Amino acid sequence: MVTDPISDLLVRLQNGFRRQHDTVTIPASKLKREVLRVLQAEGYILGIENATEDGHPVLKVQLRYVGEGQPMITGMQRVSKPGRRVYVGTKEIPRVLNGIGLAILSTSKGVMTDQASRKAGLGGEILCSVW
Repeated sequence: MVTDPISDLLVRLQNGFRRQHDTVTIPASKLKREVLRVLQAEGYILGIENATEDGHPVLKVQLRYVGEGQPMITGMQRVSKPGRRVYVGTKEIPRVLNGIGLAILSTSKGVMTDQASRKAGLGGEILCSVW
């Protein structure tokens, strides 16, 4: 049993990039699907596909590489953890690498990037940072 599904998602993506896999299989959940949707919209991954493996729903993620096998995602960090949740208001939303990277937030209007959250005037829980 996984106690932190978002950390599990980030580690599986990172391991897939390190081994230069084309796709990575991740156990499905609504929150993971939304985080992956944001990553796809921002161009960090190619696609997401719903599938079933051994009777359990999974998400098959197509990883994106640039150049000669260089992963699109060079770093990821889990910010809010089960033992220490991190909530911010609109004015405290961090900028990741001065806007090069992005922070993914869970707000009252759904999962969105730091930039979209600032534009909508919403704060929330910072799930992770990606660059």
